[in-house]
Amino acid sequence: MKKLLFLVLTLALLATTAQGKTLKMALDADPESMDPLVQLSGGMLQYSHLVFDPLIRWTKDMKFEPRLATKWERLDELTVRFYLRPDVKFHSGNPFTANDVAWTLERLKKSEDFKGLFTAFANPKIIDDYTIDIVTTEPYPLVENIATYIFPMDAKFYTGTDDKGQSKDAIVKTEYSFANENESGTGPYMVTHREHGVKIVYTRFADYWDKDSKGNIKEIILTPIKENATRTAALLSGDVDFIAPVPPQDLDRLAKHQDINLQTMPGSRVITLQMNQKRKPEFADLRVRQAIIAAIDNAGIAAKIMKGDATPAQQQGPEGFDGYVADLAPRYNLEKAQALMKEAGFEKGFDATMIAPNNRYVNDDKIAEAVVSMLSKIGIKVSLKTMPKAQYWDEFDAQVADIQMVGWHSDTEDSANFSEYLIMCPDKETGKGQYNSGNYCNPKLDELINQANVETDRTKRTAMLQEVERIAYNDAAFVPLHWQNLSWAAKKGIDIEPIVNIMDFPYLGDLVME
Repeated sequence: MKKLLFLVLTLALLATTAQGKTLKMALDADPESMDPLVQLSGGMLQYSHLVFDPLIRWTKDMKFEPRLATKWERLDELTVRFYLRPDVKFHSGNPFTANDVAWTLERLKKSEDFKGLFTAFANPKIIDDYTIDIVTTEPYPLVENIATYIFPMDAKFYTGTDDKGQSKDAIVKTEYSFANENESGTGPYMVTHREHGVKIVYTRFADYWDKDSKGNIKEIILTPIKENATRTAALLSGDVDFIAPVPPQDLDRLAKHQDINLQTMPGSRVITLQMNQKRKPEFADLRVRQAIIAAIDNAGIAAKIMKGDATPAQQQGPEGFDGYVADLAPRYNLEKAQALMKEAGFEKGFDATMIAPNNRYVNDDKIAEAVVSMLSKIGIKVSLKTMPKAQYWDEFDAQVADIQMVGWHSDTEDSANFSEYLIMCPDKETGKGQYNSGNYCNPKLDELINQANVETDRTKRTAMLQEVERIAYNDAAFVPLHWQNLSWAAKKGIDIEPIVNIMDFPYLGDLVME
């Protein structure tokens, strides 16, 4: 009898332990805020998948799977009906209903970063507590894609005023707001401790709705480690269990390490430089922009600085995206660049300023330094300033420099999204061109993008998106550098392969750790 009791207690202890793992994770930066709508960035979307849940999400093979919506159907060319999961609770304990979806959609339209994605969305129609019609103002082929970015927020929790007398639903990028410091999502984890730039602790939500998940991580301790070498050293020493991204120079070493599980895949995030035509009149000359592109050896950057862990780019969307144009040729040609500068009347060059982050993209500061050296060969003397991501985006938005670095992963996994944010004419009212700090503007390109966004015939839409890429290429609208590959590494026994994806949003709620 005692042996039986001992066995039962042992099994119970093992079961508890299996569901009580702590994952120590190091990323190159931590989330900017606890408000999922304050910034449209990879880091914030990774956070959203931990603390909130989308209506639907991408699978590894780029299909859609249910999350807070159990199913959906198109009723007509303007309406998609979503059937919501019942018995879902927010971290506050409030029940999740269609009202929370409608409330969140309204807030999305107010967000400077997100409203550009939602310009085609009308007011939704609530059918009942668990059914909602998402309505567009015109035919829109990407409703499902956009639904992956609708992370319903707790309307009751975020309504009213806080103890400072400020509105709880205020969207504030850099200063205090209730939503920046408090969360109530439906996701697998709650934020139980946060020191921005130091540490954030996620604790498994006991009432999480997804009881079928095999994930056994009870607690995640995220430590931001900006320095590449330090991040790798932390994994090898056992100080952390999981790191991302893996520095290119460490890929071979970790791939051969018997105690490390390395996962890599081609990515779709394009790294670019934008030339501000309003701030720097020289950049309004097509020949100068063409010279800059011709002076930058992006294939060399991919090979040497990225150690082959990147694909040189000549356009925005990579191969596989509808807008990809296979015949857009590389443009690196130093002699041509020098000739173009002479033709434009700038044979002796000119001075320019440049900013870049130093912990947002892989080797971002080293890439920027290489560009400065390359541009010096055509007489452009660049004063470069690099800074942490936490400081960078305010400076980027303020357009403080003549040349600014920006990377973009398509929020909709579709070519049009690159153009909507990076090269369409900036429009504060619609949010289009939100990250176009080059102030490039071509009405013909804008017209094509707008037409593509209401074209449900894929063949016609692909032709439009390819024409957009050709126009941007011929106009030297921006400097394309490369598509950044994705990489993650973990201790042996941590099965990261099923939970990583091309969107770079690891689904840690499903992670299994031995």
